[in-house]
Amino acid sequence: MTFLRESFIVFRRQLRMNLRNPAWVLIGILQPVLYLFFFGPLLEPIVASFPGAPDNAYTFLVPGLLVQLGMFGAFFAGFGLIAEWREGVVEAERVTPASRTALLVGRLMRDLLQLLVQALILVGLGFAMGMRAPLRGVLLGVGLTLLIGGACAAASNALALTTKSEDVMAPVINMVMMPVLLLSGIMLPMTLGADWLQRTSDFMPFRWVVDAVRNGFAGDFATSGIMWGAAWSVGLCVLAIWWGTAVFRRENA
Repeated sequence: MTFLRESFIVFRRQLRMNLRNPAWVLIGILQPVLYLFFFGPLLEPIVASFPGAPDNAYTFLVPGLLVQLGMFGAFFAGFGLIAEWREGVVEAERVTPASRTALLVGRLMRDLLQLLVQALILVGLGFAMGMRAPLRGVLLGVGLTLLIGGACAAASNALALTTKSEDVMAPVINMVMMPVLLLSGIMLPMTLGADWLQRTSDFMPFRWVVDAVRNGFAGDFATSGIMWGAAWSVGLCVLAIWWGTAVFRRENA
C-alpha cells in the first residue's frame, strides 16, 4: 500500500506538469497521424500484394503505427528527467524514504496514461478512415502497445540518468531506433524483403510485437505470433523496469 501511495504521489506531480502544457500529447501523436493520412492512401493500391495482409490498408497500417507510437513517443520520455535532474528534483526525491521503484513507476504511470490517450486517438482516426478490427483485437493491440511503451519509457529514464545529457542521449536513441524502425515491419511487411533481411528481422523483438498487434487487429487469435509478441512485450517491460530501478538506486546517478 505504501508503494502504491508513493507511486501515485510521483504520478500526480508528473501529471500536473503535463497538464500545464497539454500540447505535448498532440505533438507526440503528430507523426503517426501524418503517416496515417499521407502514407495510408499510398498503401491502399498495393496492400493486396502483401502476403497475408488484410483487405483493408488501414487494418494493416494502424497496428504498426500503434507500436511506433509506443516506441518513439516513450523513448523520448527521459529528456524531461534530465531537466529534473539539473533542477535537483531527482536528488530531492532520493533523500525521501520513498521506494526507488516508486520514483520510476510514478513517472511510467504518467507516460502510459499519455500513451493511452494518444493510442485511442489513433485508433479512432483509423476507424474513421475505414479500418475494420474486432474489439478484443483492438484491446489486445492497445495493451501490447502500453507494455512496449512502458519498456521504452523505463529504458529512456535509465538512459537519461546514465548520460545526463541531451547531446549524448539524442544520437544514442536515433542510432537504436533507426534499425528498429526498418527491421520491425512497421510500415511494410518484412516478407517483402530479401531472405537475409527477413532472417535478420527475426532477431528483432519489436518485429514480433508488430506481428502480434496486426494479428489481433485482423482477428487471427490462433497464431503463435500473438504469444511471441506478448512474451516479448512482458519480458522487455520487466527488464527495462529492473534497469530503471537499478539506475535510480545508484547514489551517483
